[in-house]
Formats: sequence, C-alpha cells, structure tokens
Amino acid sequence: MEVEISAEAKDKRLNRMVAITVVILSVVTGLCNIKDGNLVQAMQQAKSDSVDRWSEYQATKTKLHLAENSRAEIVVLAADSGPAGKAKAALAIAGLDAGIAKYQAEAPRIAASAKGFADQYDALNVHDDQFDASEALISTAISMAAVAALVESMALLGGSWIFGAFGIFMGICGFARLAFHPDVLSSFLG
Repeated sequence: MEVEISAEAKDKRLNRMVAITVVILSVVTGLCNIKDGNLVQAMQQAKSDSVDRWSEYQATKTKLHLAENSRAEIVVLAADSGPAGKAKAALAIAGLDAGIAKYQAEAPRIAASAKGFADQYDALNVHDDQFDASEALISTAISMAAVAALVESMALLGGSWIFGAFGIFMGICGFARLAFHPDVLSSFLG
C-alpha cells in the first residue's frame, strides 16, 4: 500500500509542475501574441507608407522627365519661330525650368522618406521574427510538458523547460527590442 501512495504523490508532484509550466508559458505566449499583433500592424503601415512614397517618387521622376523633354522640344521649336514665338517660348521654358528645379529637389527627399519606411519595416521584422520564434519554442515546450505528464517523465519536462526558457528569452528580446536574432532558425523556417 505504501508503494501506491508514494507513486500517487510522485504523479501529483509531476502534474503540478506540468500545470505550473503550462500556465506560465501560456501567459507569456498570450502577451507575446498581443505585442506581435501590434507589431505586424506597424509593419503593414510601414510597408504601405514605403510603397506610397516609392510611387510618389516614381511619379515625380516621370514629371521631371516629361518637363525636361517638353523644355527640349520648346527650345527646338522656338529656334524656327519669330520674335513673338521666342518670347512665348521663353515664358514656357521659364515655367518648365521652375518645375524641373522643383522635381529635382523633391525626388531625393521622397526617396529618402521611402527608404526610411523600408528601413523601419526591416527593423520591425527582426522583432516579429523574435516573437514568431518565441511562439514556436513555447508551443513546443507546452507540447513536451503535456507528453511529460502522460509518460510521467521528469526528463521530458526538463526538456520542456529548456525550450520554454529560450522561448521566454526570445519574447523578452522582442519586447525589449534587443538585436538578438535567431538567424539559423529564421533561415530554416523562412
């Protein structure tokens, strides 16, 4: 009878440790998922802003190209016109020169803005990868803990804790915006 009682006590102890492990890892996963969702929204906004700015840049470069070509055509056509035509051409060229100067000044600023949004997206993506790794590691840890309870294996629970600890570490890296990036894991899964 004593053998059965000690076996039951051992089961309860292992089951309690599994339950505590699952609760802690589930809470961490929930918090990380909330932050990751917000991060993904910020990434989508940065990508959208980058695409908008690159479109604006392309439109500005197109307008610059059209203004330069129009100016060149007016110069050629004005050469064959009389004094009144040359005066009108000079006014048109002056207007085009102002537009050309404006587009030449705008294009680098718009390109820098678009690159800034692209860089912001890339920086956010590092942290998104951290949260993704955290979720994968913690999910694995929870599964291992569940199996540890079924097969009554303390060693398997220990392995669960290792995966869970690394998953929590990755979540902390994401929250704290640390530069640690699991390149091997991301390359394998990406």
